[in-house]
Amino acid sequence: MDLNESLSKIKNKNYQVEIFGLGYVGFPLSIVLASSGVKVIGIDLDNKKLERFKKGSLLELEKNFRKDFNTVTKNGNLNFEKTLRFSKKTKIGIICVPTPISKNLAKSNLNVKSAVKNFLNYCKKGDSIIIESSIGVGTTDLIKKMIEKKGYQVGIDLGLSYCPERIDPQNKKWDLNNIPRVIFCSDNISFNIAKEIYRFVNKANLIRVSSPKVAEVVKSFENTFRLTNISLVNELAILCEKLGINVTEVIKAASSKPFGFLPFYTGAGAGGHCIPKDPIFLANSSNNYAFKFNMIETAVKINQIVPKHIVNKINEILTKNKLEKSVIVCGLSYKTDMIDMRDSPGFKILNQLKKRKIFSVGFDPFFESDLLEKYLDENNMKNTKIKTIKNLDNKTISNFSCLCIVQHHSKIKNRINEIYEKSLIPVIYDCQNKIKKKNNSRSILQSFGCTSKT
Repeated sequence: MDLNESLSKIKNKNYQVEIFGLGYVGFPLSIVLASSGVKVIGIDLDNKKLERFKKGSLLELEKNFRKDFNTVTKNGNLNFEKTLRFSKKTKIGIICVPTPISKNLAKSNLNVKSAVKNFLNYCKKGDSIIIESSIGVGTTDLIKKMIEKKGYQVGIDLGLSYCPERIDPQNKKWDLNNIPRVIFCSDNISFNIAKEIYRFVNKANLIRVSSPKVAEVVKSFENTFRLTNISLVNELAILCEKLGINVTEVIKAASSKPFGFLPFYTGAGAGGHCIPKDPIFLANSSNNYAFKFNMIETAVKINQIVPKHIVNKINEILTKNKLEKSVIVCGLSYKTDMIDMRDSPGFKILNQLKKRKIFSVGFDPFFESDLLEKYLDENNMKNTKIKTIKNLDNKTISNFSCLCIVQHHSKIKNRINEIYEKSLIPVIYDCQNKIKKKNNSRSILQSFGCTSKT
């Protein structure tokens, strides 16, 4: 069988998709494809996760897909397997595995290479590989060599595409179903195969680029743009504190310009699985050509400085007001109203407080205590002991001098306002500058990027 024959079978839905990695990208994708009548097999190295899916047990973030999940698992369109097997059906392997940044950047693509190797062990002529994971520049070419080493000709025997994921959690306007996607394909038939697959995902709104390196750089550059601007506005916030003005007022006034300006707002730093990581792929590729990407290095450095700055400010306020040094870090997920705690600024602040020997605890309404080890691993804090509290009730917060708000989750919005309005804690430090000053509150309110109110 060749790719032409496979395309014909795919058009008649006579094929199966094998999705490697059932996390924040792979799980929703598997549901969408299976709901469209495609036969999907989900593969993940986490045996506990697979067993949980087989039992129909979903985590908080996955529960949005509960109805469709129940339907596609019952009708057999979605199955979960620990190991692959040979199939006479045309197969599409979609790689959605995590690519964490390690000290040895060469290891960042190990999961991708492992998944591809697994697929190649059970594939045949006419099958295709689509990579969605974030990868370093040049990785797609390495995958091409892996395929050729197995005796297949890319673009003739096997199709190869790189279609980097674009997901913005909690974005109500742009989601998996309507975000345009950039894609590189090894050949025209593979592009037509990809269009057949992604017509169920985003109506095949695919922007084809000329080479894998273009697609790889596009993915990294998108998040470099975001990291650079987040770091820029956070450094501006530090300057505004020194100038005695409000950074939010500056941003809102600048936003009145109808061209040439895009507003970014302050926070404790960029987190998550893409923004802090993808720019490093780009910086690493520049180093390979004896070129230093200074902007990225500066943005990464500023992003690391912000949690330290916030802890220093909190320490100054507590010292100045002769208050006991005890802090609740409120918001441990990397983004508002999210369960995802990867590379979170909240954990970075906890770590800095611990280094300063300031007693601190963490709180987040999405925090699951049985996943603490996972959270610490995702935040490069293995073997670090942290304490958490289950709620912000009066008795609990009475033991602390400061509430540091990193994320304003909707679930606790009213409670935070109540704590401030009723002066239930001596100091509130607002990293996102969202609480409005109330003269009748006795709590000291300090917002990141604003003149001191101590």
